[in-house]
Formats: sequence, C-alpha cells, structure tokens
Amino acid sequence: MAARTKSAKDRPSYRCTECGWTTAKWLGRCPECQAWGTVEEYGAPAVRTTAAGRVSTAAVPIGQVDGRQATARSTGVDELDRVLGGGLVPGAVVLLAGEPGVGKSTLLLDVAAKAASDEHRTLYVTGEESASQVRLRADRIHALHDHLYLAAETDLSAVLGHLDAVKPSLLILDSVQTVASPEIDGAPGGMAQVREVAGALIRASKERGMSTLLVGHVTKDGAIAGPRLLEHLVDVVLSFEGDRHARLRLVRGVKNRYGTTDEVGCFELHDEGITGLADPSGLFLTRRAEAVPGTCLTVTLEGRRPLVAEVQALTVDSQIPSPRRTTSGLETSRVSMMLAVLEQRGRITALGKRDIYSATVGGVKLSEPAADLAIALALASAASDTPLPKNLVAIGEVGLAGEVRRVTGVQRRLAEAHRLGFTHALVPSDPGKVPAGMKVIEVADMGEALRVLPRGRQRPSDGASVTAPRKERAEATRDDDPRR
Repeated sequence: MAARTKSAKDRPSYRCTECGWTTAKWLGRCPECQAWGTVEEYGAPAVRTTAAGRVSTAAVPIGQVDGRQATARSTGVDELDRVLGGGLVPGAVVLLAGEPGVGKSTLLLDVAAKAASDEHRTLYVTGEESASQVRLRADRIHALHDHLYLAAETDLSAVLGHLDAVKPSLLILDSVQTVASPEIDGAPGGMAQVREVAGALIRASKERGMSTLLVGHVTKDGAIAGPRLLEHLVDVVLSFEGDRHARLRLVRGVKNRYGTTDEVGCFELHDEGITGLADPSGLFLTRRAEAVPGTCLTVTLEGRRPLVAEVQALTVDSQIPSPRRTTSGLETSRVSMMLAVLEQRGRITALGKRDIYSATVGGVKLSEPAADLAIALALASAASDTPLPKNLVAIGEVGLAGEVRRVTGVQRRLAEAHRLGFTHALVPSDPGKVPAGMKVIEVADMGEALRVLPRGRQRPSDGASVTAPRKERAEATRDDDPRR
C-alpha cells in the first residue's frame, strides 16, 4: 500500500495555465475554460517555506505617498485622452486590440508623433512591417517628428536594447504577438511567448516610469488573442471597433486602473489618416429638405456619450412565400420583436407579408433597448408610407405588452437632441428636466406613440391600421401633438 501511495505521488499531473484546472492526464482543450493548448505538465510541488527578507522600500502611511508621479500626460489626441482618463500615466501599460485593418497602427503612429517632444522621446517598434513601410504611412498622415524613433524588431532582447539606447518616455509595440524571446520555447504569438514578452515589457515600464502601448490581435470571435493573463497584467485594455467599409471608428475602455470604462472615443478614418470626432452625430444623420417615410431618429448612449442616430426601414411586396427580414447595424432579434409588437398591439397587419429591410446610417450599431421606439416608428412609417414629423426624436424601450419603458440617461439624450436643433421628442413617462424650448411628448404605450403618424396619407391598400388610444388619454395629450 505504501509503495502504491508513493507511486501516486510521483505520478505527473497536468494543469491549465489559464484557469488553474488540474487533471491526471493531458488534454488538448481545457474543459473548464475551453482554451486550447493550455494544459501543461507540472510536478508535485515541494513543501517550502519562505523566510522574511530585506524590503526594498519602507511602508509609509498612504497620505504621505507622492501622487504627482502618477500624473497623466496627454497623448496629443483628445479622443484617446477621453478614454484613458486624461492621458498616459508614467509606467502604465495599455493594450489596444482590434480586428485587422481597423486602423490600430495608423492611430498609434499618430499618437507617437504627437506625444514626442524635446523632453519626451517616443520609440515605435514594429514587428509586422519594415521601417520603410512605416515611414511611408508616416508621410501620408503627417506623423513625423525629430524625437520619434523607429525600429523594426521581432526579438525581445533587441527591443530591450533599444530601450537602453533611446530611453523613451513612450514605447509603442506593434504588435505583442510578433515579438519572441529566444529563451522561451514556442513560436511567436504562442501562449508562453506572449506571456514572456508582455511580462518583460511591463517590468521595464514600471522600472523606467515609461508608458507603453501594446497592439494586440483578436480571434475570429472578437476576443483578445493570447492568454487571459495578458489582460490581467496590463493596466488598461482598449477595444478598437469599426466597420471596414465605414469611416467611423470607436475606442472603448474595457479595463482602466486610472479612470472609468464608460467613455468612448470617436474617430474618422480617411485617406490622410485618422482624426478625432468631438461631435460625431453628423455621420449618423441624413439631412433632407422634406421628411421621408420609414425614417426615425433616436439618441443612443455610447458609454456616457450621447449620439444622435437615424433608423431607416423599407417594406416592399414579397415575391417569395417567406418574406425577407434583413438588418444592418441593428439586432435582428429586436427588429423581429418590434414587428410582433406592431402587429399585435398596434394592429398593423401589412408587415407580416412584406419584405422588410432595416438599417442605420453611417455604420453605427444600435444594440441598446432605448432604440426600440425609433425602430417601431420607422417600421410603422414605412408600412403606411407616411413620414414622421420633422425634428422629432424617439427614445424608449418597448415591451412585448406594447408599453414604453424608461431608459437611463434621458436628460442627457434630450440635451444632445436639443443642441442639434430637434424640437420634439417622444419619451417614456417622467423624463425629468426638459431643455427649454423643446416639446416633449410622454407616451405610455405604442398606441400613443403611433399618434404621431399623420393618418391622412396612409395607404388603404397596405391594410395598415392603427388602434386609436383611449379617449381620455388622447384628450390629455392632444395639445402636445407635434402635428399641431
């Protein structure tokens, strides 16, 4: 029995490097965190004790700690500073991840040139391109500076050597998956290599008081490639999003030890580079002289930032037994829910047998429930071929019972709509303080919301009909009707 017990102790075990799950045999995929290639062999840990050692810095009361060393320094790009919480903190490590071609390298090269100065040098290390290719991009976007240094390296020891020679205040590495250490087994981009490269650069950043921006790849699911430990080690994780066929780019904060994560930076990508958009609502609107059926405006919140967006809908006679339902920039499930609510609660029967196309303008994606009311009104307007009144925005979540529910940030949404010149708004009950000069119509259900559609221009051939609201509710809101 003793021999068998000893043999069991000497038997090797296997552990997942991502989540720490252990097993007695090797597996290609961890059953706990579903990660591939993370199960590695490890021996039975020996029982050891650690003696007390010499401290590097004596502990002091927190009130006596000098916080001026962690003062943020501007990157020169206001929209990026907004997301970072004011700028880059000395010693901070930022991970910027995004899909290929979204504009990560263009943005960081612009940051590298604007952050460079006589007192602060910037080192841009590229592992994916040659130095001449980066120079061509710098000429195109006008990102040249005497104190911006460029190096093309894929060896970790060479990158650390450049840090000793240049002594930069800001390091930009594009990307962390292309650099490898010769002392670690595995190909560049592997779990062990990414962990070693990130750990070495983080230690160098903390010791030198140097800010570091790391570019990270993403998987086909949109998650950051590499070990999950990478996101835990860095101080800030940013996500760079945007449709490759649209001009809008968004930088979202996923993790931020120096600020909040509810800020969003807006950028416009064009032939001459990338520029920040302090007022991006113009990209999502279509200016027309006359109102067009099937369009409705809403105000969405990207973090704490209100953006006015336009929802468009089009209905045509279907040529197939199963009508098409096509969406762009909207969630298909929410559009289907609004169709069901309009048919059952709004008594609009023309939508079930027609092809329906719904989309947003400018490449913006609307996923929050506050856009439900605008989607429903755009569909109803398209079904009846009746345009909504001009200068009208619709804000509210629509339930399956047809009720219009309250959403967060109504006052900020209304203030943004009023700033852009909109005079009428459909909102849920009790919106709070309303901007002066803006007429707000409170609606409790879809029946009241559909009253904004002028009934004289509805097409009887569509079979569209709208249930009239209760008499007493109609009398209470008659004076607020935007048609008057």
